[in-house]
Amino acid sequence: MKYHIVDAFSDQPFGGNPAGVVLLDTEKFPDREWMQHIAAALRFSETAFVRRDRENEYTIRYFTPKAEVELCGHATIASFYLLHQKGMASGQCLCHTLVDDLHIEAGEKVMMQMAKPRIVATVADTEEIYRALGVKDYRPTMPVQVVSTGLPDIMIPLPDVVTLQSLQPNMEAISEITQKHDAVSFHVFAFGNDGYTAHVRDFAPLYDIPEESATGTANASLTYYLQQCGHLGKEADCAFLQGEAMGRPSTIATRIQADGSIFVGGTAAVEAEGVLMID
Repeated sequence: MKYHIVDAFSDQPFGGNPAGVVLLDTEKFPDREWMQHIAAALRFSETAFVRRDRENEYTIRYFTPKAEVELCGHATIASFYLLHQKGMASGQCLCHTLVDDLHIEAGEKVMMQMAKPRIVATVADTEEIYRALGVKDYRPTMPVQVVSTGLPDIMIPLPDVVTLQSLQPNMEAISEITQKHDAVSFHVFAFGNDGYTAHVRDFAPLYDIPEESATGTANASLTYYLQQCGHLGKEADCAFLQGEAMGRPSTIATRIQADGSIFVGGTAAVEAEGVLMID
């Protein structure tokens, strides 16, 4: 059984956000414990296990090194880019996940429709959140909210890009806060007035991911959040720059439509492949 390393949201190897992708050659998924061991061994923020159901229809399960998660945007982009490169998927595809069925457009650029966006909660106590990021005496002009397009993430505004890039996050505190709010990550952003919709950083230590260089689901949630806050119209195309602080700059494209549908995507690059010598 082969595994691949695919960098999502970059057209160059060693850019973007790497994901492990395991193309299964069985009709049934392996035991959950087996997949968890593989994800822990590969040590990527997420590893996708992909099963082919029929032509242009797949089921994917996602594992961090620590636990299974219901959905991962960048690993989905990586998976369908790889499938397209291998001649196994093209054009309109269907992807079954634990969250929902996703409609995917597979090609040199992969775009996927996210689950229906929703604001889960507004966080009243923001002081502990900013303290966990190492930011003192800041009162945001926009709400801190838990938003989901498949996975709940906490949207956290900052005053400027300089502050964003100089954060000193307390990972233990972030883990406790995300757990308290039933969220996956801190998704922190700032406006840069430089052609990007926003610069972002994403911290998910609760799932053994201190920082992620590109997050599809969280940036889809950020798109909806910005629209609800009046920063975007009913229809908008966005570009988020992430991964700068990690030396892996990534550009995540999103699109929100008049009917409320949100799509996220980008390009990818295959970095390496290998063979799993485990039955």
